[in-house]
Amino acid sequence: MNAAPPVLDQLGRPLRDLRISVMDRCNLRCPYCMPEEKFGPSYRFLPPAERLDFDEVTRLARLAVSLGVSKIRLTGGEPLLRPHLPQLVGRLAVLEGVRDLALTTNGVLLARQAKALRQAGLSRVTVSLDALDDGVFAAMSGHRGAAATVVAGLEAALEAGFPGGVKLNSVVRRGVNEGEVVKLARWGRDHGVPVRFIEYMDAGTRNGWNRAEVVPALEIKRLAEQLGPLEPLVPAYRGEVARRWRYKDGQGEIGLISSVTQPFCSGCTRMRLSSDGKLYGCLFATKGVDVRALLRAPTPATDEAIVAVLARFWGARTDRYSELRGQGRAQDPQTADGVAAPGRIEMNYIGG
Repeated sequence: MNAAPPVLDQLGRPLRDLRISVMDRCNLRCPYCMPEEKFGPSYRFLPPAERLDFDEVTRLARLAVSLGVSKIRLTGGEPLLRPHLPQLVGRLAVLEGVRDLALTTNGVLLARQAKALRQAGLSRVTVSLDALDDGVFAAMSGHRGAAATVVAGLEAALEAGFPGGVKLNSVVRRGVNEGEVVKLARWGRDHGVPVRFIEYMDAGTRNGWNRAEVVPALEIKRLAEQLGPLEPLVPAYRGEVARRWRYKDGQGEIGLISSVTQPFCSGCTRMRLSSDGKLYGCLFATKGVDVRALLRAPTPATDEAIVAVLARFWGARTDRYSELRGQGRAQDPQTADGVAAPGRIEMNYIGG
């Protein structure tokens, strides 16, 4: 079908990025995302039939590309838990108009899958690693997995030679892993891997978020500067989330993702597709639009009808939660008495 005219949301933001969660399960229990006490043995994850299948994902991605999407990122939960993921990568990689196909993973299973993902056409990989120290890693991962396993995944990704490169993401939580910032930045410098440090966010309703545990981006920058002075880099594109800095000696780069202290909503061009086929306009959204129902109706919707739904959804979008939070106009996920605010989608359904 012919490409539709570019669609803008209510704040004039174009649709450029599609984040697709292919799996709501995860093999870690990071307290800031899926704390063990809330996602234990009795938690009901989606059965396979409730997740979008690869035909459905590919179709929705193709239609989103017709509205201006040029970057697709596969997320979870942990996407590498999805069986036969390289097959989906191969189908998305050949969509006309997709310039960048990326994956975010915790890296636990990456060593055994990196080569197949590269051969399937994946452009680049982002690996989440919050600590190199075993004890701190355990505290940040819910006492599952091991830092050495993730590092092995990073090394396998580097060896596979993804054309868009490899990045490392690290959530920083006060009192837990701020002491790992310098170690992670040094690892990135030594291996030629940009490291992006992320302020601890109030995503979902189950992580017991407390603003006092946020390490501001500027404080993280000062920690990273223990390895040498930094200089700012010009954003590579509109809507770039990380504010990037490079070491003046030319060895290494860090990024700062500051959703709490320096919100970047005004440049957000991301639409999110959950594991069970709902569209969301924000990581902090409370409501989604069910497109799986359109795909699986007794008389399935036509491409044109689905494109119209996507365009209406994006055209009506007003999401800017982080900015409102910064202005004191958004409800935090927990009230003063610790009762979770209702409705917000959990991060394991729509990725970070």
